[in-house]
Amino acid sequence: MSDTASKLETPASPESRRGLGHVLSVQGPVVDIIFENLQDIPGIYDVVEVVAYDKRQVIMQCAEHLSSKIVRCVALQDTLNVQLNAPCYNTFQPIAVPIGDECFGRVMDTTGRPLDNRGPINAPHRVPIRRITKQVGFDLKKKKGERPEVLETGMKYFDLLFPLVKGSKTGILGGAGCGKTVVILELIHNIVKAHGGACVFAGIGERIREGNELFYELEFNNLLSKVMLAFGQMDQPPGTRAEVVNTGITLAEYLQSKNKDVLLFMDNLYRFVQGGQEISTLLGRIPAETGYQPTLASEVSAVQERIRSIEGGGSVTAMQAVYVPADDMTDPAVVAIFSYLDGCIVLSRDLVQRGMYPAIDPLQSSCANLDPTVVGKRHYQVAMQVIQHFNKHNGLKRIVAVIGVEELNKEDQLIFKRAEKLLNFMTQPFHVTEVFTGKKGEYVPILDNVEGCARVLNGDFDHMNAEDFYMIGKVPKL
Repeated sequence: MSDTASKLETPASPESRRGLGHVLSVQGPVVDIIFENLQDIPGIYDVVEVVAYDKRQVIMQCAEHLSSKIVRCVALQDTLNVQLNAPCYNTFQPIAVPIGDECFGRVMDTTGRPLDNRGPINAPHRVPIRRITKQVGFDLKKKKGERPEVLETGMKYFDLLFPLVKGSKTGILGGAGCGKTVVILELIHNIVKAHGGACVFAGIGERIREGNELFYELEFNNLLSKVMLAFGQMDQPPGTRAEVVNTGITLAEYLQSKNKDVLLFMDNLYRFVQGGQEISTLLGRIPAETGYQPTLASEVSAVQERIRSIEGGGSVTAMQAVYVPADDMTDPAVVAIFSYLDGCIVLSRDLVQRGMYPAIDPLQSSCANLDPTVVGKRHYQVAMQVIQHFNKHNGLKRIVAVIGVEELNKEDQLIFKRAEKLLNFMTQPFHVTEVFTGKKGEYVPILDNVEGCARVLNGDFDHMNAEDFYMIGKVPKL
């Protein structure tokens, strides 16, 4: 992989003679092709093109060699109307996407085609989305004595308990309807607006409605010019959903090579695993004992190891939404993903039902960046006290449900009531949900956040009710 922008080059133009083959069979998104001339046979991940009966060009990616003449390809577009014996052309090139500042504000699919009806993307280079990365054993951006730089998000839970650090990977884990996408959208809104950084959004197998809303939300808030978007949506073949993650990372690598600090948002990484699982099944591979593809670990690691800081370049800070099937945190795909993360933010269905947004479970979540050497001594001490109060509250809430809070001893009553206030204080109205809630979004700086929690812990608000802290920004004035 090239480490600098100057080394980013357009791949050599395809050979004037394109390898000619013919369709043998079409089974959904899997197409078998025969090449009579051995010199025409594509390599693994080479692009093969075919024109369907309705004159629509279908791009396929070579996945297997079945024999000396027959290859099996995975289609990246719908194979409807692809006919038997239709001519296929081997391009002798892998999938390559346009790369350049012209990609800002544009939406592309896995293969680099524009999806926003705004004409072609006139970028100077096209770069393969699958590239061999330089093998390094250490993060070269972290130098001795250098303090990691914390990214302020304006979201109370993140800044207090799960701080984002430049170059880190954070996962947002939760079941269906727990608010992963809303949290991701709010992070994009706050970070891009506050820091003015470059941002890449990879929509992996998510709903078309969500992609449409994100595009117009960014446009409405004048943020579109700072974001590159790549989508492989839910209605597209599994090959597209599995490969779009590489398209997003390729865009991030370009910005990183320009010595920029990049925010890479991926929603939803589980759909990438799911796309790979469908392809594996279609290719006839025997699944692992867990039901997932036998190559699960290597596929996830190949993606995660590309997201890193490089010498002589910028950093990539990754936020990854991860769908948790049936709310089972021990699911093999989820475990394979979060083993690479610096922080895991777990969303709770119980909190969603109680209207606590963002529905982050502070006791199930964790973050390696919550350290006095990263956030400072006072911040760390306040955060630890908050977690202790949440732990105590969790142990007392069942007792309180039976006997009432008044029956607790004085010390436990105090801790329980302050923890209730802190839990309510951690809720926050979002900018991206103003249309639905009617409440103006709040951005809370880290200093105000820590100071507010410290005052609740010190008893400055013991005379107030917990409800007074629900869905507010900064602490109320006395």
